[in-house]
Amino acid sequence: MDLLKPTQTKRLIFFLLSDTVFFAFSLYFSLLLRFNFEIPANFISNYFYWLLPTILIKISLLWIFDIYKLNWRFVSIGEFYKIIKGLFIAFFVLYLLNLGAQRFYSALCLPKSSVIIDFLISSFLVLLLRAARRVYFEVINPPKNSNAKNTLIIGAGYTGEKIIREINMTPKTKYKPVAILDDDKEKHNTLIHNVKVVGTLDDIEKAVDRYNIKSAVIAIATLQHNKVKELYDRLSNSGVKDIKIVPSLDKLPNKDVSLKDLKDISIEDLLAREMVIIDTTGIRSFLENKVILVSGAGGSIGSEIVNQLLSYNPKSVIGFEIDETELHSLMLKFKDKPFLPVVGDIRNKEKLLKVFNIYKPQIVFHAAAYKHVPMMEMFPEEAIETNILGTLNLIESSLEAGVEKFINISTDKAVNPKNVMGATKRIAEILCRAYNERGKAKFISVRFGNVLGSRGSAIPLFIEQIKKGGPITITHPDMKRYFMSIPEAVSLVLQAAYMGEGGEVFVLDMGEPIKIVELAERLIKLEGLEPYKDIDIVFTGVRPGEKLFEELLTAEEGVDKTYHEKIYVARIKSDFSNKQIEDIVSEIKEALRGVDKSEIKKVLKKYIPSYDQS
Repeated sequence: MDLLKPTQTKRLIFFLLSDTVFFAFSLYFSLLLRFNFEIPANFISNYFYWLLPTILIKISLLWIFDIYKLNWRFVSIGEFYKIIKGLFIAFFVLYLLNLGAQRFYSALCLPKSSVIIDFLISSFLVLLLRAARRVYFEVINPPKNSNAKNTLIIGAGYTGEKIIREINMTPKTKYKPVAILDDDKEKHNTLIHNVKVVGTLDDIEKAVDRYNIKSAVIAIATLQHNKVKELYDRLSNSGVKDIKIVPSLDKLPNKDVSLKDLKDISIEDLLAREMVIIDTTGIRSFLENKVILVSGAGGSIGSEIVNQLLSYNPKSVIGFEIDETELHSLMLKFKDKPFLPVVGDIRNKEKLLKVFNIYKPQIVFHAAAYKHVPMMEMFPEEAIETNILGTLNLIESSLEAGVEKFINISTDKAVNPKNVMGATKRIAEILCRAYNERGKAKFISVRFGNVLGSRGSAIPLFIEQIKKGGPITITHPDMKRYFMSIPEAVSLVLQAAYMGEGGEVFVLDMGEPIKIVELAERLIKLEGLEPYKDIDIVFTGVRPGEKLFEELLTAEEGVDKTYHEKIYVARIKSDFSNKQIEDIVSEIKEALRGVDKSEIKKVLKKYIPSYDQS
């Protein structure tokens, strides 16, 4: 048994002694009631015979149901039910024992009615004691904080009720719930913990003005991002700056929400709060007890792949990463999980072969890549070495090791590429399709756009610029991008990996593209500042290789639906022969030997006609 803290020990002793007194009293009082307060002498004797067994049986049942571990302050209906259940089983045992005594040794029995009365009295006393502290703090003497801000609760469901209850039980809370809004008109004018439901979500402005609202809690965990955005804008425009939100349910491991889960609204809530529904049973059957290798495990996508893979009970996850700092962080984070870090570079085929020979992975997720467009325009040879030849090394190592499935993480920049990075990722897709036919491994690619908050992406850069007082720099006012949260993207990658039969290029539904300037304006507002007044936004001009709008399909590609609403399969109309693949690799290697970077781009243009190197 875990060692108890002094306060826990005191509480345990207090409840054990209290219950002992209650059970002794209830048994005696049940006899008083049964015999109209004149207990016959023989039943007085029987009382003492039954006293110890009654106390031991009842305390044992309450102990089994963990009643003595309850936090007195936060006892709930669920705990009350457990108390009643434990005492009812104790009553049933005592009733059967008494029946046996009546049949075989009647001199020691108790009246049947007294056993029933004892159950009712003891249950009442035990429940009353457990409820007393909560009643005192919530009803008689609730926490008071003169500095608490009038708070509007949006949502009168289970989550809203629990948030209000926990606020009321929290000493020195900075929130004071004064009104609730909910679109369910059946709840209007009802009270939840003495807080009134005053209207629908359309009444935000009225409620803010009438109740002098200074803070708000959006307590609906299933809200989509467009509704969150609308509520945030209306609250913010009404002068409410302190706006909290509960996480969406797919981000909570136990699907329950408490006060400690409240967080400030983030850009992810405004742009990517969609709940992703995936076939967890099917994915588990695909991943469970498998050895899985993740290249680029320390990156934004790779680390989240590792994180989600570990929840499916794999035999082991090998994190292959060149950045030893990020890999070390992962090792510390997953120290109690079957995570095996390996420092290495996918350019080093000899190292890859050794790793595959030692660990024998059955599934490979390939997330290692150079991704920054302007940098790869400056160093195209590096993009080719990693994104093409590194991918080829990983493909060939997988084939040699007998890997079952290979999942290549691709990008929307591989579509009609205007930059080296996109062109190299497009060739990586081509390689995966070509090698799908050469062994038992199934090769698939998953193509998606930008993820929110990834390393080196726009959002962290904008936040850093805001902290420095601005300005925020954007290349063009019409620049648009698709965005998706990292957990959402990875969930869909795992779904696509399970679905893939080999050779597919899966395309994720990224929703609607977002103007980068609007994204910057929202980030400024989230910091409580005014765009163009407190923080300026300046436009610096489109960078080399950058497009105003990224596509997920080429003009000649279409998509076929899959059984998952957010995953499509691109119709790839042209495949490369084995000879063409050999030529691509040979010409790329030859171009790398030279010093003229334009030769590298010419090779890319030759095999990716849509690549615009201008």
